Order: sequence, then structure tokens, then C-alpha cells
Amino acid sequence: MKFITKLLRFYILLIIARLIKIAINMRGQSSGTSFIGMIMLKISPNFLRYTDNYFKKSKIAVTGTNGKTTTAGILSHILEEQKNTVIHNEKGANMLSGIANTMALSIYPFKRFDYAVLESDEAYLSKLYDYLETDYLIVTNLFRDQLDRYGELNSTAKKIQEAIDKNPDLQLILNADDPIVVNFHTKDNVKPIYFGFDNIELMEKNIDSKAPMELFNCVQCGEVLKYSKRFYAQQGHYYCDCGYKRPTCDYAANAKIYNDYSIINISHGENEYELKTYLTGVYNAYNVLASAVTAIELGYEDLQDALYSYKSVFGRCETKIIKGHKALIQLIKNPTGASEVLKTVDLESDILIVINDNYADGRDVSWLWDADFELLNDSKKRIITSGSRAYDMATRLKYAGVNDIKVIPNINTAIHTITREAEGDITILPTYTALLEINKIKK
Repeated sequence: MKFITKLLRFYILLIIARLIKIAINMRGQSSGTSFIGMIMLKISPNFLRYTDNYFKKSKIAVTGTNGKTTTAGILSHILEEQKNTVIHNEKGANMLSGIANTMALSIYPFKRFDYAVLESDEAYLSKLYDYLETDYLIVTNLFRDQLDRYGELNSTAKKIQEAIDKNPDLQLILNADDPIVVNFHTKDNVKPIYFGFDNIELMEKNIDSKAPMELFNCVQCGEVLKYSKRFYAQQGHYYCDCGYKRPTCDYAANAKIYNDYSIINISHGENEYELKTYLTGVYNAYNVLASAVTAIELGYEDLQDALYSYKSVFGRCETKIIKGHKALIQLIKNPTGASEVLKTVDLESDILIVINDNYADGRDVSWLWDADFELLNDSKKRIITSGSRAYDMATRLKYAGVNDIKVIPNINTAIHTITREAEGDITILPTYTALLEINKIKK
């Protein structure tokens, strides 16, 4: 009787969620990506616990500093292309309310799904695992990100490990090239699945970064790590005189990065996979590799058609038409991610950088000084800065050696100006809440 009462309560919550959405839509407003989830959790803190029985095969969580939205998006798309039903928080709302929002609007009382692919904020993964355990956890990387929210890397790593400890049967899928990520472990010592690159070649752009390489310390002895190969940030083939080193990869890959596409060759035992992706940049090669590895582990090896048909997620290498101009939009939010994005920027295009400092962006914008904006030195056209920290961004560009800068704090005005003046393509580099504002602008 108690079980039936709980089940009826859950069904009522699903009805309430849809009624709220209908009411909001009737007023011509958007329900957003978290509002309904927030209400569900307010009414029933255990709401997510009730969703566990609605998945027939596996639940996969994706966390890390960069790449989790793209990795989760690719994996979800691969699974759907294999005729599976998938629940996925595709818009990147990765805190507890965002995941609850997705569940509330996706689940039907008598329908079960094959998979859940859930992107989770690093700090909220432990809270998610209080209510909903997953079968797999992909950890993409750990970089400095929003220090006012998370503190330094060891604090973020501790939060993730606390989450893993709640789920002893969890299968970890870890980036072996990241010396911090490889240290995650389960209580029952379930062997992690490691993926990484043997080599990465930049076939058309030879980017000479002007930013100094940050030093990373060995987690065992505290000495500075050494590298035989270093791909970006702390990722590469690291080792220490104490014996600590990059583990052998279960999935070892090689990548050739071109301006408009990448070729990734993956080796797993006696099996070889060659994949072509139109997602560019080294960071996206890691995203494709992580999602491909997980799909193979789930039993899906025919991946190429899904990669061809995959469309970039909201603001991650997203191309859209804004006021008649083709605009490439790439989210920037921390020094490592921003530096990798800057390496891919078309310096012939008109460039707009939009920096906000709202809570979701992180109040601390000191990361602007660590990102490699010197890569924009050779921009052929004036760069416009906008957002609540437009002047901070302009100052950073000035010290980076960029001379032609225009500051337009209002985002709508900045978009109007750049689309009026641009003769060709536009590149837009926004922080998260700036991206949300840009997305509302009519084509």
C-alpha cells in the first residue's frame, strides 16, 4: 500500500510538471531548464529517487570541468541513432534542479526508457548520487574553473570522489591523460576504463601559444610532473621520478586535427576504429573519444553515421544565422577551455567577446588573465567586447596586444553593431549567461 501511495504521488508530480509547463507556455514565456525541476524538488525532495525504475539498460553520468555537455550530447545521439530511447539533459542544466526538470518533462507513467545520459556539475554529482545512482561515470578532465564556487582543483576532485564513494559498483571511464582524473577509484576497486591519446597532430594550424605552461605536481610525492608529450594544460604523457605515471590505456587513440574536421583512430585490444568528426580542436577530439569509448563499452561499434549527423549542442561550436550572418558560437568559461577555443578562431572573421559575471558564470573573472588572448593579436578586424565585464575584457585584450577594440556593454546593441558592420562570418565567444541572452535574439 505504501509503495502504491508513493507511485501515485510520483504520477501526480509528473502531471503537475506538465500543467506548469502548459500554463507558462500559454503566457508566451519559457519555463527555462530548471524552474519546473526546482518545484518538483520543493514538493518532493525524493523526486529523483522515483525515476530510477524507468530505465531498462544503463544510466550514464558525465562530469568534469570542460566537455561534459558535448560528450553527453554525442553519446546520447549515438544511442538514439541505434534506435534506443534516451533521457538526456541536453540543454546543459546540470545541477539537481536541471536534472529533475528533464526527468519531470520526459518521463511518462507507463513508459520505460533504454538509457539515461546525465551531465552533472562537479559540485552536484554527490547530491545526485544521494537520489539516483548511475552505472557509468565519465570524467572528462579537471581544470581551474569558477574558483569562487569550487576552490582549487583538489577541492573539486574531493567532491567527485565523495560522489563515487556513494556508488561502489560504479564503472568509471577516465581520461588517462589527465593526472588528476586518473586518481578516482571506487571503494570496491572496480577497475576503471582508461582512454587517452598516443599522439595528436595539428595538420593545418601550428599554434604557438604565448601563455606559459602551468606546472602540475605529482599526487604521490608532490614534485613537479614531467612530460614526454603534452597536448594541452596538464593533459599528456606525464611521469614522475617517484614512479607515478600515466596508466596504460584500455582505449588508445591517435588524432589528426584539421581546420574543419578531425580524424580519430582508436585501438582497443585487437579492434581498430577510424572516426571522422566535424567538431574541431583538440578539446573536441577528447570529447569524441570519451563518448565513443562509452558507446563501445555499451555494445555499439557502428559510430560513424551518428558522428556525421551529430549537431553541436547549444553554444559548443554551434553555428547559427544571426541577422543574416553565419555566426560560430563557442562558450568560454575558464582559462584552459578558453585558450583551446582561441586556437580555433578564424582571425578573418568579425569577433565579439561577451563576458558576464553572474553566478552561473562565476563572479571571479581573473581567469581572463590566464587565458591565451594573445592568440587574437593578428585579428584582421576590430574586436567588440560586451557584457557586464566588457571593460575588463577590453583591458585584457589591450594588454594582449590587440589594438582595435570597441566596448559595447549592452549585448543586444553589440549584436546589432557587429551584424551591421560585418561583411562575412562572425565569431562569438560568450560566457554561459551571455550565451543564454544571445540565444534569445531573433535570427
